[in-house]
Amino acid sequence: MDEQEAQTILEEHLETWRAKHYEEFVDWIGETSVAEMAGGSGATYQIEVEVQWDGPKGGPVRVIGGIDGGGWRAFVPLTDGFIMAPDGSFLGE
Repeated sequence: MDEQEAQTILEEHLETWRAKHYEEFVDWIGETSVAEMAGGSGATYQIEVEVQWDGPKGGPVRVIGGIDGGGWRAFVPLTDGFIMAPDGSFLGE
């Protein structure tokens, strides 16, 4: 797995999630979104995105994305994410 390519694909995928509204994230809590994407190298990557509360229910949500190219890397995916407050702002940025 090309880690630089995988990191770029994950960042681009998470950008589409950053465009969502807080209420949409609340609907995703407890669910996992799975997508497959091909990189420029021809490698296929699997991306999983999960949403969870980042503290008490009704507060900020944490969105975590992981990407792997199969094999052993599936057990230790590259990860990235962000935290969104109920007002739609991003925390820690």
